Amino acid sequence: MCGITGTSWTSRDKNISPDVLQRMTSVLAHRGPDDSGGFHSDIPGKSILFSAENSFADFQPHSDVGAALGHRRLSIIDLGTGHQPLTNEDGTIWIVFNGEIYNYQELRKELIQQGHQFKTESDTEVIVHLYEEQGTACVERLRGMFALAIWDERRQRLFMARDRLGQKPLFYRQEADRLSFASELKSLLQIPGADRTVDPHAIDLFLAYQYVPHPWSILKGYHKLPPAHRAVYENGQLQIERYWTPPYQHPEINSQFPFQSVDQWSAALRETLTESVRIRMRSDVPLGAFLSGGIDSTIIAGLMQSMSDRPVHTFSIGFPVKQFDERSYAREAAKMLGTDHHEYVVDPAALEMLPRLSWHYDEPFADSSAIPTMYLSQVTRQEVTVSLSGDGGDELFAGYDRYRAVALSQWFDRLPAFARKMMTASIWQKLPASVEQKSFRRRVKRFLAGLSVPPERRYLKWVGIFDTERRHEMYAPGFREQLADFDADQFLLDAYQLCPDRDFVTRTTATDVQTYLPCDILTKVDIASMAHSLECRSPFLDHHVAELAAAMPLKYKMHKGRGKQILTDTFSDLLPESIQTRKKMGFGVPLNHWFRNELKPLLFDVLLDQRALDRQIFDPQAVEQLISEHLNLQWDHSARLWSLLVLELWFQTFLDPVSIPDHFPDPVLI
Repeated sequence: MCGITGTSWTSRDKNISPDVLQRMTSVLAHRGPDDSGGFHSDIPGKSILFSAENSFADFQPHSDVGAALGHRRLSIIDLGTGHQPLTNEDGTIWIVFNGEIYNYQELRKELIQQGHQFKTESDTEVIVHLYEEQGTACVERLRGMFALAIWDERRQRLFMARDRLGQKPLFYRQEADRLSFASELKSLLQIPGADRTVDPHAIDLFLAYQYVPHPWSILKGYHKLPPAHRAVYENGQLQIERYWTPPYQHPEINSQFPFQSVDQWSAALRETLTESVRIRMRSDVPLGAFLSGGIDSTIIAGLMQSMSDRPVHTFSIGFPVKQFDERSYAREAAKMLGTDHHEYVVDPAALEMLPRLSWHYDEPFADSSAIPTMYLSQVTRQEVTVSLSGDGGDELFAGYDRYRAVALSQWFDRLPAFARKMMTASIWQKLPASVEQKSFRRRVKRFLAGLSVPPERRYLKWVGIFDTERRHEMYAPGFREQLADFDADQFLLDAYQLCPDRDFVTRTTATDVQTYLPCDILTKVDIASMAHSLECRSPFLDHHVAELAAAMPLKYKMHKGRGKQILTDTFSDLLPESIQTRKKMGFGVPLNHWFRNELKPLLFDVLLDQRALDRQIFDPQAVEQLISEHLNLQWDHSARLWSLLVLELWFQTFLDPVSIPDHFPDPVLI
């Protein structure tokens, strides 16, 4: 796993020096501590070795069109000769690549038969030669996770691409006569004169979704290349296109999966997922697995152990608050599977690492499970360099509890108008309920409140942190005016349109695959793992598995309101009975408890600090009311307060002068 960065220019004035390229590359050192290198089309020999002794103070740009590429390497495969940037035989094609290609050995054999000569054993060189053969279509042959950039000197064009499910990130900025790209936004900010103007629309999107979705970025003029997209920058023009879409059309017309029974689907699932795990165990460094004690991670760990001749290292992390602690289930799964298990616990002192968290995530990111994920990556890296995870199982196989609410709401939509009006009456919202958001009455009130809007917007109302009305109530008048008629819901509504013909539950899972999965779950895991130079591989996100799941009828995924039924049945030999029947817990953080106790001072010190008030984004009285209602047990605003806290800390990290701590507080070893 690696960090990549670079630029392409079409005017000599926008040429960047090798020293700037080195700064852009060095800020990604955590993604690749083992090696670094660069390419610059204006340097004799073009290849650059970054070092303190290697200065480019006398550099003079001379090309009107050119490129510079930077790379930080985490060595996983071909430890000795996999240095990047890497070129073809005649030095006309150069690549920087972040990720892993799991079918590279098969592609390599094919390319050798076509006459290509290889200098390394790396998967990166396979991409170079595949590009020579197939051009930009080469990404359609790649099975894996990737973000890549290729400088084609013959055509004088820069080609970029991102993997199908969005496991690896790629930011870019297009300005007059230059396109710049990087694995992380902070790399682009190393370019002299880089603008840091905040996009008000991005703030609105962040509060709606708890992340800034693609193609937006928190800063104006910066973007994210969406998953399953490729881009060509040539003659000063940028062309972006989608190259893959999950096949969510009706199973009856999907000839790729002509299965007629649940047994056939189950057999295909067992074979496809097993193969996905097997090829992800290719590595020249130690491997392990995250093990939460849920269905998905237990299946992955079980398949790994079945293909290993020694105990697989597994890792879990928990909290001293019982309802957020899954370690007992992970322990039970590890015992049944025979893994070498390691477990840790995180306490409120973990919040000491918040400034560091803001630095690594580059943008406001309010999924609080980033905290345990960061710590889990830290402790896992102490034992292994690669870890497999169960990410993607919930979205692909209808595992979230909210999908049951979606299914139930379809029944509501078929009721007569008078019955729908009665169920959505405001009187139900006035009934008393527990302050806890997950209490039964609170969930019922939230469910009924969402029934008054169309199904697509209803779903966002259920899963969002701040709905449209609450966001606009929070905003200061001047900030609200900047938003004009911007509709943050449109990101989700557009995703629904990519799957128009299936039942609404399947459409909703398809929407999550294209929004919540890449923008939240995979961003969280990529940043947390790369912060500690850990490669994380997700077998469920192999596109063969994803295509199988997309085509599968909902009745095999969800049975009697319970999701992931086919996963449980297919892999029951790997799952303890208690895990097969347990309720889904999720990888949550006890913020509700922490904010009313140990972290109470943090709310006042950060959210009501004069720096925060001077930004004039929020009405101070509205912020004070949120804090008061939470502390007085009137409402659980912990997720909303966390979002505001994360946003303000991002401002302090990237727009205010602060010092970034260079380490994380250690978790407690159990």
